[in-house]
Amino acid sequence: MDDSLILLLFFLMLSSFFIQSISTTQQSLILPLTAKKISSVSIPKPPNRVAFHHNVSLTVSLSVGSPPQQVTMVLDTGSELSWLHCKKTTATPSVFNPLVSKSYSAIPCSSATCRTKTRDFSVPVSCDPKKLCHATLSYADASSVEGNLALETFRIDNLNLPGMVFGCMDAGSSSNPEDAKTTGLVGMNRGGLSLVSQMGYPKFSYCISGRDSNGVLLFGEVDLPWLRPRKYTPLVQMSTPLPYFDRVAYTVQLEGIKVGGTVLPLPKSVFVPDHTGAGQTMVDSGTQFTFLLGPAYTALKNEFMKQTKGVLRNLNDPNFVFQGAMDLCYLAESTRTTLPPLPPVTLMFPGVEMSVTGEKLLYKLAGATRGKDQVYCFTIGNSDLLGVEAYIIGHHHQQNFWMEFDLANSRVGLAEVSCELASQKLGLGL
Repeated sequence: MDDSLILLLFFLMLSSFFIQSISTTQQSLILPLTAKKISSVSIPKPPNRVAFHHNVSLTVSLSVGSPPQQVTMVLDTGSELSWLHCKKTTATPSVFNPLVSKSYSAIPCSSATCRTKTRDFSVPVSCDPKKLCHATLSYADASSVEGNLALETFRIDNLNLPGMVFGCMDAGSSSNPEDAKTTGLVGMNRGGLSLVSQMGYPKFSYCISGRDSNGVLLFGEVDLPWLRPRKYTPLVQMSTPLPYFDRVAYTVQLEGIKVGGTVLPLPKSVFVPDHTGAGQTMVDSGTQFTFLLGPAYTALKNEFMKQTKGVLRNLNDPNFVFQGAMDLCYLAESTRTTLPPLPPVTLMFPGVEMSVTGEKLLYKLAGATRGKDQVYCFTIGNSDLLGVEAYIIGHHHQQNFWMEFDLANSRVGLAEVSCELASQKLGLGL
């Protein structure tokens, strides 16, 4: 996860009530929320639905420990281990205090959890002077955290999750001031220690609507009559460890890209990971925008510029690169309320296509102006400039898609839907 890319907030205020599942006799736990602006596996389980409203970055609010302590954690499908800051500093004012929790238990480095269940960590765990399991986690934006693995009770309203493995972190570094507003991170990838894996749910889904609208996060299986059938693409499996391939990410196979009706003239080999594992395509809720490796990005940029010539005015400033990786920017009159018609950009996968349209293609940069003009930047960036050897599908381009992560069947499904309407139909509209 690249924390510097997270600019939207899904702030969950947890108050719950039960409704009967549409498809089974099991009950569904629904957790509605109120949004607030912040600056800057074999046994079926009842679905657990969580509404959210996004604005600045993606977090979930829950309680941890006995007695419970309220924490706010970034939700990230690109990470495995969930963790909390456990040492208060000026950079981490929001922390979990394990000393006052009766259910907290540190994990020794001799335990099976430490020795075998951490094999997918990018940095191997170690044994600290107290013979406790010590983990160091590093992220693409050069931020990092480290501390001990432990067992603790997590509570999502009245759903108790005892004995959850997490990281109790007492050191770290970050250049992102937004990190000070959260207590930690919820890992949601396919690894054995991710929250969804430890909960034992075979799948989860979410639906992200446009800015300042409601959405929903759902754990478990449920039939929704108003939801279109999902189209699925298989997850890419990699049994052999490779240095640049994340085996527990939600990796799909990008096969091609269209701008309008024009398929970019790129060989499919451009989208296939090489012998080092570099070049996988990941679906990541912890990254805002979408990033393509150099050859694909250059071809897309050139074709988009060709099809929008005379429609958009290029910024033409080689020194202006949004978030360090997005160098295609435009000018539009500050008085303009809507953007001109733009050609859709379609990402093509086996079995399904994801079409990015309209305002999702250009992002208005707050405070960035040139005279009377406002600066907008193309919301697909260059992974090479980001320093990441992968294609990343960020949550900005997942808006108004029902995104289903089916762990049991190793696939990702999606269907176009109005996520604001979905929240209303689930009784979560606020």
